[in-house]
Amino acid sequence: MKIRSSVFASLCLIFEIFGIALFLRGFFPVPVKSSFSSKSKLSDLPAEPLTGNSPNSSKVPASLFRRVVIVVIDALREDFVFGPKGQQYMPYTRNLVERGSSLSFVAKARPPTVTMPRIKALTTGSIPGFIDVVMNLNSPALLEDNIIWQAKAAGKRIIFYGDDTWVRLFPKHFMEYDGTTSFFVSDYTEVDNNVTRHLDSTLKRDDWDILILHYLGLDHIGHLSGPHSSLVGPKLLEMDHILKRIHASLISRETEGSLPNLLVLCGDHGMSETGSHGGSSEPEISTPMVLISPAFRRKAGMETPSTVEQVDLVPTLALGLGLPISQNSVGRLIQPVFQGTSLRDQLRFLHLNGFQLSCLLKDSMPAFEKEEGYEQFRVAEKSHGSWMKLYLEGNTSEVLSNMGRKVLKQYLEALQAMSAALSRQLGKYDMYSMVVGMVLVLQVLLLLLIAMPEALSNSAEVELPLASALLSLPFYLLCLLCCSVHVLVCTSAEASCYLCGLSWGLVLVATAFSCGLLCMLLSLANQKMSPGSRPAGKSSGDSCFSELDILLLIGTVGHVISLGSSSFIEEEHQTWYFLLNTLCLAVFQDVCRKYFRERRGTGDEGSYLPSKEGPPASLSPAGELSVGAGSEKWLALATPLLTLACCRVLRSLNQTGVQWAHLPDLGHWLNSQEHKAELSLLAAASLVLMFFLVQRRCSLVSKIALALGLLGVYSYRAAVGNVLFPWQPKEGRDLSKGTVEARFVYIFVLGILFTGAKDLLRSQVISADVRLKSRGLWEVYSGVVLLCALLLRPHNLPVLACCLLIQTVMAQFIWKELQYDAAQTTIMHYWFGQAFFYFQGNSNNIATVDISAGFVGLESYVEIPAVFLTAFSTYAGPLLWACHLVCYLTSEHHRSAASLGHGCYCFALLRSIPVVAYILLITALRYHLFIWSVFSPKLLYEAMHMLVTTIVCVFFTAMDQNHTSRS
Repeated sequence: MKIRSSVFASLCLIFEIFGIALFLRGFFPVPVKSSFSSKSKLSDLPAEPLTGNSPNSSKVPASLFRRVVIVVIDALREDFVFGPKGQQYMPYTRNLVERGSSLSFVAKARPPTVTMPRIKALTTGSIPGFIDVVMNLNSPALLEDNIIWQAKAAGKRIIFYGDDTWVRLFPKHFMEYDGTTSFFVSDYTEVDNNVTRHLDSTLKRDDWDILILHYLGLDHIGHLSGPHSSLVGPKLLEMDHILKRIHASLISRETEGSLPNLLVLCGDHGMSETGSHGGSSEPEISTPMVLISPAFRRKAGMETPSTVEQVDLVPTLALGLGLPISQNSVGRLIQPVFQGTSLRDQLRFLHLNGFQLSCLLKDSMPAFEKEEGYEQFRVAEKSHGSWMKLYLEGNTSEVLSNMGRKVLKQYLEALQAMSAALSRQLGKYDMYSMVVGMVLVLQVLLLLLIAMPEALSNSAEVELPLASALLSLPFYLLCLLCCSVHVLVCTSAEASCYLCGLSWGLVLVATAFSCGLLCMLLSLANQKMSPGSRPAGKSSGDSCFSELDILLLIGTVGHVISLGSSSFIEEEHQTWYFLLNTLCLAVFQDVCRKYFRERRGTGDEGSYLPSKEGPPASLSPAGELSVGAGSEKWLALATPLLTLACCRVLRSLNQTGVQWAHLPDLGHWLNSQEHKAELSLLAAASLVLMFFLVQRRCSLVSKIALALGLLGVYSYRAAVGNVLFPWQPKEGRDLSKGTVEARFVYIFVLGILFTGAKDLLRSQVISADVRLKSRGLWEVYSGVVLLCALLLRPHNLPVLACCLLIQTVMAQFIWKELQYDAAQTTIMHYWFGQAFFYFQGNSNNIATVDISAGFVGLESYVEIPAVFLTAFSTYAGPLLWACHLVCYLTSEHHRSAASLGHGCYCFALLRSIPVVAYILLITALRYHLFIWSVFSPKLLYEAMHMLVTTIVCVFFTAMDQNHTSRS
């Protein structure tokens, strides 16, 4: 069966998507939630250790606190309380930290530093995985054992106000609640006012035991304008005033003889220097935790906060309220909280925490008895029993006191060791799903590689031996073997596998597909190795490799190899910047050869040309050398140098990666309040340049719509306060959310896209007009550019303008004049797209995703538009270069009809090679120290990039089919 190269490439990418999804399902398994009946109960708690047969207590010590108020301030960095900002903007809280009855800690949050996983950590004590980043968009109910369920089961009355993620995680748990959406980042006032308006009336009531407040405004300010924004100070002052009101109310309601109240101030995660979160940088994982209660001693001065894990709050609160510790908690008691209790109670608290961790250790590790922490706990438990015997006998000597302190130290060391061992056991992989997904993507990649000669031939068609593969005896034998392996794995596996839970119908279909793919792969390989075999049509790869081809090949392979290093992943932008600079120098060398060395007239000028597609580049249509025609020669020479200059400027615009992300860059300088005029001028100039570069091939209607749309982009940024109109004052302006202005731009985006789509349909259905089709494609491209201009931050508009400028000059003076073939042009577009992904300020850290782009023009959180706009903004660079490639290959009429097929195939291959290699690498490195902080986020980026590439290749295929039918 013969199919077009573009169709073949698109089908391969679609199959790879399924393989990657299956691999992700195994690598990021959805945790199996325990049922309600399996949660911890007071009756399950062990008795106090005791040597001998004397009776002893099996109960939890009495509760330490009567009421607890938990204030979670989203994205509260530790320096916002303990640093200079805290001293300036949170004076009351800072005074409590320095001289009040409080305990202060720096709580370390584990990546991913995203709200929903952090709430899980604060309530279950477990460490969520990166799959929770995806689930963060639509949080399901939390069935895992947690402190909220334990409190409700114990009869505690809980009230919640704030982020509605809590309401989705804990439905029917709160006596009273009012949730506000956490995703509409343009709102940083109403989202907090909706919480505070309940405060006074709730604090006056006596019908609750636990009050939870989750404030979102600070996080939204960070997403909008970063941690150094002028909006941060007033927001911290607002939070400080709220804490003062809560603390004053709790103090006034303290009664003689009753248990003290507890006020907990904490953040779910921190905030990066760009204002985002999700990664593992120090500002993102360091949050303050301040415990305020009359039960603690008053301080004489500021003490350096000690460091604890964020999950340590769960066992501390649980035992402080007389509740069992959640089964899956890996946290350990914050010991200073219990220092005011008797030594017997302190040892009992530590014993309960150790018992819970030891039980979790038994369930998680087969060789738990060999763990150092488990052995230490058993030794401490025996010593505790000896101490209890002496204590109950009435011994009051100094020996008993020293022995108790020794047992206390033993318990603390055991807790630390067991908690650390459990934290290391995060990677519970579904290896069966991972292996099946890996085999599938590897098969598809091999199929792409074997079919390369046919896919890049002049006919751009691939012969697939489908019938012979599916009707062969090996196919049925392989199906039988795979089904046997499936039964064997599913009946012998200790842990449940995702594939084992599927119906047999789906398993048989998947097995038949995989076996058919393997048989087809073997059949194709056999054909290629048979003597005398040769693809139909002359292949574009028949000629010897040029120096540029070798560079492109070495660069692609070198980048793939670099993915095996965590440092190269963190600083991947450096790899692409280096490759892009090298490419520009290689192109400059080709230009010099074309315009200077061929003048010698040796008759072998063609050997210096990088391409063999179409007529020789050295000849004009009339057959004469076109060097002397105007200044094209000098413009061609200047193009690589101009590209290098643009890339150097763009590198300074956004510091990205990890090592140097904290250093100031041009973007920080432009976004400061003092340089708003410069940013406004630069943004306006960039928008004007965009118009002149894009409008040249559009219809008059599209030109007018583009001009008005770009004006709307500037108006939107002026409305939200990013830039200024000349007649506007710098201060005292009325700011808005810019909803009207953004929707004004959306109308023109849709109008331009509709006009382009109409021209494309007319060129296919009514008349086979090549110019009409080309114009339609360029109009669609201009609509994409307008949408990018709206979503990108104003300081990134020069990135978009430089992208269009480089595309224009490269197309006119390099790709066309030097007659690069479709494969070479595609690889160059791919490299430029990758580099511009990082020029935007992106990295392989989830914290660099600008989620504020998902809410441009929206008044509330709507999931589908928000996800689409965020993904579009993140991958704007690769998308623009891919769209330009389609437009360029279609508009170049001298190219063969196979050029679009070649481009689609090369694009699919370029994306498949690093993805498959990275899947193999990450499987081998799954127990690496940086697997969750470095390798896992990169895997999510690769999967998302593959999805974007698949959509682009489907568009390629649609244009190729139209082009073929017209031809």
